[in-house]
Amino acid sequence: MTNLSTLLLQIALIIVFARSIGVVFRYFGQPQVVGEMAAGIVLGPSVLGWAAPGLSATLFPPASLGQLSALSQVGLIAFMFLVGLELDPKVMRGRGHTALLTSQVSIVVPFCLGTALALYLYPRLSDDSVTFTNFALFVGISMSVTAFPVLARILAERNLFHHPVGALALACAALGDVTAWCLLAAVVAAVRAGEGSTPLWLTIGGSALYAGFMIFVARPGLRWLQRVYERRGRVSQDLLGFVLLLVLASAWTTEHLGIHALFGAFLVGAILPKDPAFVRAVTERIEDLVVVLLLPLFFAFSGLRTSIALVSGTEAWLMTGLIVLLAVAGKFGGSLIAARVGGMGWREAGAIGALMNTRGLVELVVLNLGLDIGVISPALFTMMVIMALVTTLMTKPLLELIYPARRFEAETDEFAVPEPASRNPAATGAA
Repeated sequence: MTNLSTLLLQIALIIVFARSIGVVFRYFGQPQVVGEMAAGIVLGPSVLGWAAPGLSATLFPPASLGQLSALSQVGLIAFMFLVGLELDPKVMRGRGHTALLTSQVSIVVPFCLGTALALYLYPRLSDDSVTFTNFALFVGISMSVTAFPVLARILAERNLFHHPVGALALACAALGDVTAWCLLAAVVAAVRAGEGSTPLWLTIGGSALYAGFMIFVARPGLRWLQRVYERRGRVSQDLLGFVLLLVLASAWTTEHLGIHALFGAFLVGAILPKDPAFVRAVTERIEDLVVVLLLPLFFAFSGLRTSIALVSGTEAWLMTGLIVLLAVAGKFGGSLIAARVGGMGWREAGAIGALMNTRGLVELVVLNLGLDIGVISPALFTMMVIMALVTTLMTKPLLELIYPARRFEAETDEFAVPEPASRNPAATGAA
């Protein structure tokens, strides 16, 4: 087969598996994105490569993976733009102290546990080509992230946006995402500077200047986009084209500054006007293509890099179990204690902990980035993917155990306010 025919066959196969397995998971009460993550693993060496190695080699020959990787990166750039677009500072109003405390503790505790775990993992899963400092920092960050889109989808499904628990969880995830991405950008900059591509001082200084320019100069200047939208009553092709050019230009800039294109795309989404109608209109023009076509390619590419066979032997599975245990203890436990100290009851604090423990697609983004820059090995990548799946799968059952849906529904009626005619902040099907 030609390169194009191979790529077209791969895309068709990935869409079929992602949608089919995603629907099955949704039937069992899990976010569809968990099934799509699992579909990527099914198409990789862990299942298809193990059950039918000849067929796997025919469908996904190594020479074709470069094209798949490039398309998946385009999908990630678009997805990170949507994640940034979802972040609205208004969700923090009236919840500043508790949200700030909980979000930062939910980053610090798992980060500390992850860096401590690195002392055990480094001699077993890394080598001298990676400094221990970079390895430990990355493990800490990978334990700290929360999947803001997955969390938002769960809140939408259970109609919890007006419940104090749901509103606080959304604010905590938004604040935590910003902190985690800043930390990750710093680690990526340090690793790439060590490779000699861009001096560290230039990466840090240039990134700080660029972020400052985008926040304090570009952000106010982009308010005219909302005015154009209000005047026309829709997002025209010209307006959408301008937004996409901004995303690409920002992604290109941060890539050349030595961090990563994903950060630039995220930054553009974060600084665009947050009028709900405008956000909904922009998202609706982009979301379906990203969710149905591009993100499944990323899931598949991640699955092709995940080999359960690399986790072989008692010690390897013990390490995987330890990663999962500390990830849950740090995120769930840290969020629970912080929310309790912030004034919430034990049940409400437990629900916050359960929600903040979900990792989902955002974890896969972080892990692929770590594998790309050589900070983590394929074996550790696989262990961390398992952790991402387990923690995301346990979110809804754990939430139901701590705070049953019927109790949420009864209490939500007390806090409900009329819903504006705007997009629900969790509509991102990528979740």
